[in-house]
Amino acid sequence: MDETGKGLVTVFGGSGFIGNNVTQEIARLGYRVRVAVRRPDLAGEVRMFGFPGQVQPVQANLRNKASVLRAAAGADVVVNLTGILNESGRQRFMAVHATGARNVAEAAAEVGAARLVHMSALGADADSPSAYARSKALGEAEVFKAFPEAVIFRPSLVFGRDDGFFNLFGEIARLSPVLPLIGGASRFQPVYVGDVAEAFTAAVAGVARPGMVYELGGPEVETMRELLERLLTEIQRRPMLLPIGPGLARFMGSIAQLSPWKLFTADQAVLLQKDNVVSDAAARERRTLAGLGIAATAMDVVLPTYLWRFRRNGQFDRANA
Repeated sequence: MDETGKGLVTVFGGSGFIGNNVTQEIARLGYRVRVAVRRPDLAGEVRMFGFPGQVQPVQANLRNKASVLRAAAGADVVVNLTGILNESGRQRFMAVHATGARNVAEAAAEVGAARLVHMSALGADADSPSAYARSKALGEAEVFKAFPEAVIFRPSLVFGRDDGFFNLFGEIARLSPVLPLIGGASRFQPVYVGDVAEAFTAAVAGVARPGMVYELGGPEVETMRELLERLLTEIQRRPMLLPIGPGLARFMGSIAQLSPWKLFTADQAVLLQKDNVVSDAAARERRTLAGLGIAATAMDVVLPTYLWRFRRNGQFDRANA
């Protein structure tokens, strides 16, 4: 423990979309937070999430065990939020999700951290045709091997102001008369980033059951088609939804992933063909948001607060919604 009375939490990957929310929530409860990122010079905004000196960015690269150990030194709790949606350069799925996860878990054990909280993904499966899902499953195995009492969270599609799903398709709908529909019948259970952050905070505080894998989903289960239709209703636009078959989707992804922006990849095309919902077993065993005492937030509560930007007249269309 330190002068805050709460202790020190090292958060790997604490400056991204989910990381910002988790870091803010942990700091709000009075913990001192060390945010471990590859480029701390680009993560200065995290300092604003607490009182002066409470939140500090430090350098760490998950591929470098020494830097991971330095970032974890002295931590009472270690949180690993690092992850990538597509591969680029040395940032490969296995390097980040498996080797990196192992390095963080081993460091947490070595420094004597009381708890380790790790973010995986709903759909993690060692036998999945998706390289992303396979690497996430292997990462889970590595975490439990090094730190058996770890808590692992598997969120479904995460939504919120800076998400990579509704914002991406909102931008496409704003610019194009056609919106691609891949895996239109696949079911998803979108979960609000604020609820995910609350789950991580609960685990940091010791509320979650050690050695468990929790599955995080929101109150609604919708198909990809239904999610895009919800988006279009919210932004008051009507591009044509164009169904794309699995084979063509993978081909399109293999071409798109060659662009500098990598908006879409062949591996993501594979992921979109599979349901991404909380399992019956997790619900039955209360390895969910409800099991942590968290009431899941509906999409209708949050989406209008940021998707208005994709309407033809932006915020000025809100009164006519």
